[in-house]
Amino acid sequence: MFDYCAARVGVGPLPVGDGHPVVVYPGLAGGAMTTSHLRSFLAKSAFTAHDWEGGINTGPEGVFDEWLAGLAQRVRDLHAKHGRKVSLVGWSLGGVYAREIAKHAPDAVRQVITMGTPFGSLGGGTHAGKVYKLLNRDTSQLTPEMEARIRETPPVPTTSIYSKTDGIVAWRGCIERRTERSESVEVSASHLGMATHPEVLRIVANRLAQPEGRWRPLKRSERLGRK
Repeated sequence: MFDYCAARVGVGPLPVGDGHPVVVYPGLAGGAMTTSHLRSFLAKSAFTAHDWEGGINTGPEGVFDEWLAGLAQRVRDLHAKHGRKVSLVGWSLGGVYAREIAKHAPDAVRQVITMGTPFGSLGGGTHAGKVYKLLNRDTSQLTPEMEARIRETPPVPTTSIYSKTDGIVAWRGCIERRTERSESVEVSASHLGMATHPEVLRIVANRLAQPEGRWRPLKRSERLGRK
């Protein structure tokens, strides 16, 4: 609630976008309502923001890769419709979807941004795992091989936003290795307030505003809202 209130007064959208499509994936037990503020902020920042259109996120249904194929196809359809590559923004478990979609459809994906996504520790070190088991009884697909696959960095520019004061997921599981096109960015936000936190909103917009094909890591001055 504090993060949401701060977002209402702490940061305003800037027209930094180029209009390219962005799909936002909610966290576990979340839906369109939980990401509405983020999508509104992105739309006012001159991006074309889309909900994932999957309703309430109760976890993958059936065989993971078959279910994921439907999400990847929607990204390909948006790519064809707009004639532009699609950026993917995922919150918590939604970030796992975004990362895996980018691996399935790299030609259609511009970049991936995750917020509080424990891709490095889905099997443990997270309170969200207990909630997942309550909402989705089949956890047999989360094998060691699947966990290793999920930890792999997508083949597109990738930013992982994490917080040591998350309160839900273990922040160490959110650390992405730093390469020429991947990074981890620390913020001070709660897990449930991640999608409305002023600093997170500013960082997401900054990352999305980079010209296609010219991705670079976030600079300290940009974190502070300076050019």
